[in-house]
Amino acid sequence: MRPKKTRWVKCLPGERCFRPKCKSLNALEGVKVTIDEFEAIRLADLEELTHAQAAKLMKVSRPTFTRVLSLAHKKVADGLVHIKAIRIEGGCCKVKEG
Repeated sequence: MRPKKTRWVKCLPGERCFRPKCKSLNALEGVKVTIDEFEAIRLADLEELTHAQAAKLMKVSRPTFTRVLSLAHKKVADGLVHIKAIRIEGGCCKVKEG
């Protein structure tokens, strides 16, 4: 398997963990969203960029961006639907200046 290509992000999350208050910490499961997945959601859903535009900013191919975004959507949906904590951490990223 090839090593992952470094993905460039402009925006690091301010808060790294979101958890539901309706479950105790002992009963709480979690999902991990990587920083590059977080950035993909920000670019596609908040900034409303096309996949091609967002891929260029992250310095990955368009198909790679689409896979990253799809996985991020699935993880966030799992956390929301199944009442899990969503942690943002890890990934193969560098912060882009400006």
